[in-house]
Amino acid sequence: MKKLLKVVLTLFLLLCILVYFLWIWPFWGMPFNGQRHGTPPLTPAWALECWLWEDDVNTADRVDELLLGYKEHDIPVRTIILDSPWSTRYNDFIVDTTRYPQPETWFNQLENDGYRVVLWMTSMVNSFSKDTKFKKTADWYDDIAEKGFLAAEKHQVKWWKGRGGFIDYTNPEAMQWWQKQQQPIFDLGIDGWKLDGTATFFSSDLFGFPLPYLHTFSGRMTTRQYMDFYYREEFKNGKKHNPEFITLARALDGNIIHPEGFAPIDAAPVTWVGDQEHIWQAQQGDDDPFFDDKIFGGSEGIETAIQDILGSAELGYNVIGSDIAGFSGAEIPPRLYIRWAQFSTFCGLFLNGGHGERALWKRSQQELEIIRKFSWLHTELVPYMYSYVVAAHNGGKILQRPTRGKYHYFFGDAFLIAPIYRDTLSHTVQLPPGKWRYFFDDSRIFTGDQTIEKEFPLDEYPVFVREGAIIPLNVERSYTGFGDRASHGYTTVLIYPDTLNQFTLSDPTS
Repeated sequence: MKKLLKVVLTLFLLLCILVYFLWIWPFWGMPFNGQRHGTPPLTPAWALECWLWEDDVNTADRVDELLLGYKEHDIPVRTIILDSPWSTRYNDFIVDTTRYPQPETWFNQLENDGYRVVLWMTSMVNSFSKDTKFKKTADWYDDIAEKGFLAAEKHQVKWWKGRGGFIDYTNPEAMQWWQKQQQPIFDLGIDGWKLDGTATFFSSDLFGFPLPYLHTFSGRMTTRQYMDFYYREEFKNGKKHNPEFITLARALDGNIIHPEGFAPIDAAPVTWVGDQEHIWQAQQGDDDPFFDDKIFGGSEGIETAIQDILGSAELGYNVIGSDIAGFSGAEIPPRLYIRWAQFSTFCGLFLNGGHGERALWKRSQQELEIIRKFSWLHTELVPYMYSYVVAAHNGGKILQRPTRGKYHYFFGDAFLIAPIYRDTLSHTVQLPPGKWRYFFDDSRIFTGDQTIEKEFPLDEYPVFVREGAIIPLNVERSYTGFGDRASHGYTTVLIYPDTLNQFTLSDPTS
């Protein structure tokens, strides 16, 4: 019996070693996790302002319509994302002029109007693309593969936008060709890439079973290693063209696929947490019937976004956000849109976009007014947030830090946020030790280390300010009550006097 037990334990140990080296280490990089080391990049201040995008039309006319409407209704936007498809094939980096006519003139006008532009891309070279101008592009793919520019020669995988192979980031000639293809896009003056998550599909198979390895120019490479190359090389190359260039990359997207995080932290200036639906909570066993361009299946809502953002913060990511109101689904519920925008106000990334109607003036008046108010509040908080960007880059505190209380977190040192994740006005807040004021009615001081139950009307949110806080703001409008148009050009400082305190303000122009 003892011999049998010894044999069983030995076989089990060997199986564990096999699983570790065949799957866990090459896919997740655990427990060594080199991709999580280092400090976050110095995210430029413009990336902390409000972002906007849509994924139903994908044309210059639609972008112009949205930007004009946001301007006319005085809703702040700094950055616009052009998601897929914008190119003639995936990823040839040739602008589809049927969707975006006269790109040089159009991009130049966006820049002159003060907007930043981020374009979607992946690591794939496609032989077939679902929704681009040229769908069947086997000849183009074969020519690139025969030059040795793709990993594992002509190995292809199916992904949500078609079928193709992986550009080989270890091949100098492949990189020279790839970056030459990108050059005309850089010449348009773009400010960043949205790096979608195809690198996680980098794998071969054995009798139908996925193996997270492929052969590259430099030898056998794991999935995790390829992911690190993808995020780091695209960020590094972009910075060569524009010192304020950013990449928008995934941090966490659930706890199973990559619990260590998708992008390496040192190549993650701005991150988001994947594709949620227009719902409050995940619905067990229910997949999104409306759109099939999510990377991973399953049902996720605002609660999942909150979980993933706080999990990403615990890993060390700094500027994190989610698609406000969710990426896909049926109609966007008005109260969900409002609560998601309020939560995103107190995240580093305010990312208003995805499927569904994003023209707020075509929605309810209540949504327009509340989301406009909180969009301006987020914009006003840029000096405060940027100071934590600098601190985290220098090895100090990151912007969001989870604390006790369900989904509670500190937003810098001044704020406690208790996100609303249910469709209800009543919400429980667990105050940490100290003295706190309710941000939207600061006349009362709450003693900390207690739990309170409070109703939060739709135009307010569970935000508490630590007594003694110093909060620098850039105020340009009167919606939040902290100033008006005459405040523009000055730094407005909110001070909640208590004991001696200080705040180090970092100037993004210095």
